[in-house]
Amino acid sequence: MGEFESDTCENIPRDAVVTAIDYADGQRFALHRHNRGQFAYAACGVITVFTDQGNWVVPPQRAIWVPAGVPHEMSMNGPVTMLNTYIREPASVRLGLPAHCQVFGISPLLHQLLIQATDIPALYDETRREGLLMNLLLHEIAEMPPLSLNAPLPGEPRLARACRTLLEQPSLDIGIDDMARQVGMSRRTFTRLFRQQTGISFVEWRQQACLLAAVVRLGHGEAVTQVATDLGYSSPSAFTSVFRRVLGEVPSRYCLKEPS
Repeated sequence: MGEFESDTCENIPRDAVVTAIDYADGQRFALHRHNRGQFAYAACGVITVFTDQGNWVVPPQRAIWVPAGVPHEMSMNGPVTMLNTYIREPASVRLGLPAHCQVFGISPLLHQLLIQATDIPALYDETRREGLLMNLLLHEIAEMPPLSLNAPLPGEPRLARACRTLLEQPSLDIGIDDMARQVGMSRRTFTRLFRQQTGISFVEWRQQACLLAAVVRLGHGEAVTQVATDLGYSSPSAFTSVFRRVLGEVPSRYCLKEPS
């Protein structure tokens, strides 16, 4: 995912190029952008992505779409094996991929296609098997289900700073009044502006921030009970109930997985 890799892929006259790279725990990439869209699949490990618009978490065996030209930071949580599909912008538009960052689920078929694609030469013959496989890979990417694994950031500077701080140490114990005092606003002004800036209430946003932190920690192999307690949930069952309602799966499904 480094600059050398993306620069090299940029000049290849094919709609998609797939690479595979291993990253160490804690490895970070400062703010950067690509001229191609990046579909980053975490074969193992957890990836976090930051932009001016929000924070995204990518659990093991899920992926994130970062459109061409979007400035973003990326961090590795645990050892990460990342399979990147760099897609030319006309192809991403044709496929209907979103104009914003989005985390996606991954089908067993796409998982296998991505693994196969890492062995395909960059200048594959588009009319033969390799080209047909890459075309199928692109269409399968476009069919993947979106996952609610982001917390939007407000544009207002005081709110944005407070939200970034909360993302570093999220907790259900931090209330509306705490946040309003922190940014120097009345409760009413804070709640109105927060919803206007993010599209959701602060309570919904706080819950999302806690769930994103939980996904990262579960990906590190931490126990569900400890994660639930640290984030301020009344019990592991309460945490599991919220997790399943928002993300569609129980917390154990987001625990560390090894690539097959």
